[in-house]
Amino acid sequence: MVSDHMQWPWRGKTIEVGVEVDGEGPAVLLLPALSSISTRSEMRPLVEHLACAFQTIAIDWPGFGDRARPAIAWEPDAYRKFLAHIVQEVPKLKGAVAAGHAAGYLLAHAAEHPGSVGRLCLVAPTWRGPLPTMMGGRRAMFRFVSRLVDLPVIGSALYRLNVNPPMIRMMARGHVYADPSWLDQRRLIEKLVVTNARGARHASFRFVAGELDPMSSRESFLATARRVIDPIFVIYGAGTPRRSKAEMEALRNLPHVQSRELPVGKLAVHEEFPALVADPIRSFLSQDTSQE
Repeated sequence: MVSDHMQWPWRGKTIEVGVEVDGEGPAVLLLPALSSISTRSEMRPLVEHLACAFQTIAIDWPGFGDRARPAIAWEPDAYRKFLAHIVQEVPKLKGAVAAGHAAGYLLAHAAEHPGSVGRLCLVAPTWRGPLPTMMGGRRAMFRFVSRLVDLPVIGSALYRLNVNPPMIRMMARGHVYADPSWLDQRRLIEKLVVTNARGARHASFRFVAGELDPMSSRESFLATARRVIDPIFVIYGAGTPRRSKAEMEALRNLPHVQSRELPVGKLAVHEEFPALVADPIRSFLSQDTSQE
């Protein structure tokens, strides 16, 4: 595995994001989820299973990852533009694997640019942030608090309320990992390093508040998927939280979408059960499109 970084200009600042390349063969892009504890490293377990057949390219999202991040009022347009840049830099993709909110951005890009990303593998795909999911919709207060988080002192304090060890453990038990013991002390420390990166709070809290949602409604989510002409495969775990699972089931019910519900797993099913996720993804990526 080759670890490196790339630079991407946005709003007058240079954003540095981590990149990891492994394996040989047709190129497959791996996009981690957008969350307070997500980085490209969550894709490594999948890479171990896919790199025998593909060249895998795992990359962090701007504002996330394990590197220092500038203070920017992140917005969905940044992520749409970043994904377009990456796809342009890696032509002739065999496919892309996207987890969580990354799946929404991948769908949107594929709808606008048919054939640019190859086959779409969506792992526990989401489009709505944690707070809007829990509260049943967006609230003006969420945007207000997101702006408060940008402030030097109060912002750091608000952010720490969301990413301290007890909160991360509670989040992990509730909707991220099926086995609460999976997030052992070693893994917890690794996650805390991510949350402690300089500038982490600006994108992280906006994701939580729904300010980085790639779509505004289920109708928009499904309408975007209907516009995609490339093959789509949806995979998720049976233990996925009820509200998020309802969105995934609505997506899988579209006539042109292939899907697999695994007997175990929550939102980080690809990290916790990589072999179960990798096998059907490898099969899907290897299919001959001309036979469909």
